[in-house]
Amino acid sequence: MEVTVTDINSVKKKVQIQVPQADVAKELDSAYLQLKKNAKVKGFRPGKTPRSILERMFHKDVHADVTNALIQNTFIDAVKQESLAFIGTPDIDPPELDPNGPFIYDITVELKPELSDISFEGVELKKTLYAMSEAEVDKQIEMLQKQLAETQPIDEDRAAADGDHAIIDYEGLKDGNPFEQTQKTENYTLKIGQKMISEEFDKQIIGMTPGEQKEFPVTFPEDYHNKELANLEITFTATLKELRQEVLPDANDELAKKLGNFETLEDVKNAIRKNLQEGYDKRSDQEIQEQIFEKLLTEKFELPETLVKFELDGIIADTEMRFSQSNVTLDQLGLSREKLEEQYRDVAENQVRRHLFLSKIIEQEKMELPEDELNTEYESLSKTVEQPVDFIKEYYQKNPDKLEGFKHAILEKKVFDLIIEKAVIKEVEPEAADADKSFDAASE
Repeated sequence: MEVTVTDINSVKKKVQIQVPQADVAKELDSAYLQLKKNAKVKGFRPGKTPRSILERMFHKDVHADVTNALIQNTFIDAVKQESLAFIGTPDIDPPELDPNGPFIYDITVELKPELSDISFEGVELKKTLYAMSEAEVDKQIEMLQKQLAETQPIDEDRAAADGDHAIIDYEGLKDGNPFEQTQKTENYTLKIGQKMISEEFDKQIIGMTPGEQKEFPVTFPEDYHNKELANLEITFTATLKELRQEVLPDANDELAKKLGNFETLEDVKNAIRKNLQEGYDKRSDQEIQEQIFEKLLTEKFELPETLVKFELDGIIADTEMRFSQSNVTLDQLGLSREKLEEQYRDVAENQVRRHLFLSKIIEQEKMELPEDELNTEYESLSKTVEQPVDFIKEYYQKNPDKLEGFKHAILEKKVFDLIIEKAVIKEVEPEAADADKSFDAASE
């Protein structure tokens, strides 16, 4: 067997493999011998059909089987011989089999890029000391009050105003005809000001009084979330049946008990303080990770398309899942898989570059994952997903590929820990603007 490797680029190779004619003949002999034993050919007893007859009747099928067998028997040995640790699925375009000559075929494989050793000891990093405040706790308590708010009828005789809950019947017509997207709806609760249908619709309801019916046009904006309504003018008829207002519960121990496993309002506040600070700490960690990539991931290297596509598939799957949870399809948003691939390609390439960087340090530092650390991660995941540890372990034991991914993700975290341990850390106070942003992040 002769093997020739040609560079397409630094991470893609064309491997040409030449199988000697003697090996081809041997494989053909074996295939026809097996066929002769089993073939049922009219006029011949089982096992007695001449090879010439078999060749005339079955050569296409036999050649296809032999081609596959020759590739399977030689490809792995060839890449081992050339020390090619390929990733993904090789691209194979086998030629027609010539029974009177060698079998020569080409395979295209992708490899991980070879990175230079990464020097990270003493890298200078900045850690921002974000801290939660009592004002933020109070804001969270107010949000919880709103979540548990009840609505009560508005006793006073007045018109609808911003913030009211309006109980309405409505129907929207397109060019004078009923339209599926704005079909007749009864007893719909509209929180005025929240743009549940549209901002323009809300403005038309403001000023109406209970019992009043009103007809008005609404033009939906070009970027409206429902593409079936974008840029359309719909004529609505709406009847205001009732006005209700939110009544917030008092912030006290009774409120705390309604929220779950809390006895006092102070218990709730302590939980909020903990969650807020964890959010800030997470942001600080993420900022440090970004600095690590900015300072250390400086080498330029080509990326295997296999890894980029894998990352893209994951991003798009997550995007589709988020949309489906809101009962929104890509078509409704005017999107397609091709558009998403174009939109997120840079993100995917950046993620691949970072994973390769972290993998290089794992290999460079000969990092391993002891069994006790893996068990600790199992326990942590068990608490997060609220499933028994044994269930988590059994899942990964049944899915070895996912187990390897889980272990690698843990090792990637250990890379950050190692770099930070050997870094020079400067602690700084957050600027006012950054503090505002961090509160938003911590509240999510």
